[in-house]
Parts: sequence; C-alpha cells; structure tokens
Amino acid sequence: MSKAPSEIQRAPITPESRESEPRHEQTVTIAEAPSTTARTAPARATEPAPAKRRDAYFDNVKYLAIVLVAVAHAWEPVMDGSRTTRALYMIVYTFHMPAFILVSGYFSRSFDMSAPKVKRLVTGVVVPYVIFETAYSLFRRYAGGVEDTPITLLDPLFLTWFLIALFIWRVTTPLWQSLRHPLPVALVIAMLASVTPDISDDLDLQRVCQLLPFFVLGLLMKPEHFQLVRRREVRLLSLPLVAGALVFAYWAAPRMQLGWFYRSNSAQEMDFQWWAGPVMTLAMFGCALLLTVAFLAWVPRRHMWFTVLGAGTICGYLLHGFLVKGAGYYGLFDRYEWLSGPLGLVVVSLVAALVVTLFCTPPVRRVLRFATEPDMDWAFRRSPAKR
Repeated sequence: MSKAPSEIQRAPITPESRESEPRHEQTVTIAEAPSTTARTAPARATEPAPAKRRDAYFDNVKYLAIVLVAVAHAWEPVMDGSRTTRALYMIVYTFHMPAFILVSGYFSRSFDMSAPKVKRLVTGVVVPYVIFETAYSLFRRYAGGVEDTPITLLDPLFLTWFLIALFIWRVTTPLWQSLRHPLPVALVIAMLASVTPDISDDLDLQRVCQLLPFFVLGLLMKPEHFQLVRRREVRLLSLPLVAGALVFAYWAAPRMQLGWFYRSNSAQEMDFQWWAGPVMTLAMFGCALLLTVAFLAWVPRRHMWFTVLGAGTICGYLLHGFLVKGAGYYGLFDRYEWLSGPLGLVVVSLVAALVVTLFCTPPVRRVLRFATEPDMDWAFRRSPAKR
C-alpha cells in the first residue's frame, strides 16, 4: 500500500489519525518567604489560595505532538512515490499517538468517577465528540459530495475516534488502578483484539483495545519517571536509536503495510496469519515506547514561545482535519502535482505546522470554548454543601 485513502471513514487499512487530549493543570505553590510579623498575623488566614499554573514541559509535549499529527496527516495525500516521506511517516505514526495517549493516561491517574470528574469528562470529551462527529459527517456529506454519509455517534469519522477512546479509557481508570498487573492485562487485550476480525466498527473498538496499553502505562507512571526520561544520558542514547529507526523505516517503507501503524484492523483483515497480530502488537508497542522516550527526552522543559499553545491542542487537533480533508475534497493535490515533489512536501509540512499552530492559539480556543469547554452547570446537580 503506497497511497493513503481519501475517505474519512475507516476502510480495511485506513490512515485515519488521532489525537485530542484533555486539558491538564498541575498545581504549583508559589510561596514567598514570610516575614516575622507575617507568621503571627491573624490576617494570614485570609491569604489567597496558592496560584495554579500549567507545567511547561507537558504543554510543550502536547504542542509538539499535535504538530506531528497535523504534518503526518498532510503527508498522506502526497507521499505516494516518495520512499523517504513514507519512511518518515512510518516513524511519526509509530510514536506520536502513543506519546499523546501515555500523557493522557498520566493525567488521568486521579479520575475516580466523582461528580466533578464525571462532569469534566462529559464537558471536555463527550460534548466535543458529539459536536465534531456531527460536523465531520456534514462536512463529508456536503463538501466531500458523499451524500449518503450518515450522522451517527457509533462509527467515529477521521480523528474523532480519539475522543471516544479517551472516554472509554478514562471511565475504566478505577479498574486498571485496582489490578495487580494492569499493563500485562492491557497488552493481552491488545493482542487478542489484533486477532479478532469480528470486532465491529462501533466506537472504533479495535483502536481502543490496541492502543489501550499506552494509556494504562501512563496511569502507572510517576513524576520521577519523566525526570528519568529527561536525563542527559537518555537524550544521548536516543540519537543512535532514532538514526537506526530511520534506516530501518527506509528499508521497510516499500515492504510494510501501513495498517500496522493505524491499529484499526486485525491481522486477518490485512491478509496476514493470525499469529502475526500478537507478534506485531508487541513489536509495535516496544518500538513506540522507545521512540516515545526519545521524543520526551528532547522536549524542552522550560517555557518556550509555543508553551502557551499547549493549552489549545484540542482545538488544533479537531480543526486541522477540516483543512486536510477539505484540500482532498477540492482536489488540491491532483491539481498541483508538484506538491508531491520534494519542494511540495516541504511546503505542505510548513503549511500544516503553521495552520495547526494558529488553531492552538488563545483566540481560537476562546471562540471554540462553547464546543470544547462548555459551561454545562445547568445539566448537573449541585454538589451538597460541605459542613
């Protein structure tokens, strides 16, 4: 397979993409050294609560990951015939969603099905899924000319699959946290899914199961694990690792089916023997984990010019799909064949990175707040006042 399909819906080997993620904040106490009088002053009880600010490192991770998502999506219509681009595409698809899912799992550790957490899950995941699943269906119907496109919440279109997957993973968080060995159990589920062609397209359960281990791994991670990943030794070791991955991907580009990277089909659906499913599931998990570590090791930990954009990655994720699919519906890549050449690939990559960056900016986030961060107090009961 050398050319990605242009349809939004999942096909036998569909390069549909990923990634939205929840908004996370890390509480940081900004303490100032009190004076001697301040220690005894009764007014201290009325001091404002400690300020909250976002962790720059994780915002950087999310922004850089969403740029990779958008760029990889933009490569799909133009990478046919370019072995180098196909190899780079395979590298990016190996780890960009696993990295995003792992971080999502890490920030889901406190999910306990309490009323505030459920409310945030509904407003931050379920509502955006309903709105954008409907929007992509209508966009495909009227802009893409596929008039029989149904509006259904059961079969996610294009990149909306991640929202429903995140909902399922997060709801099951208490279960994974109660198991003695959750990661091996998640890996077994992923391997079984890879040999089960009868799993329906409903809720994209094939992807939900095959990518589950990365979410569970995120649940198991602690802050010190990210400190370890960011050590200088890890960064240095990642260089030969990435170099070797690039060489292998260049060799494998014309030989390996892209369906293994999308994790949306069983081995039998891709015309492989059943045993190839578990083998490739474990192999892809290992490769994704190594490249994710390499990616996380090089993400800047300090505040950068793009750090503020990490808070708006859900907007960049959900909006850039309209641009990619719209270009395909318009026939842009067929009209301008030079876009498939080396210069065109550079232009496509830069445009995709620029556009998704603009979509992550605070003004766009404010405009889309009704869809991505709606205020739905009217739909929930008030928690009883604490006495």
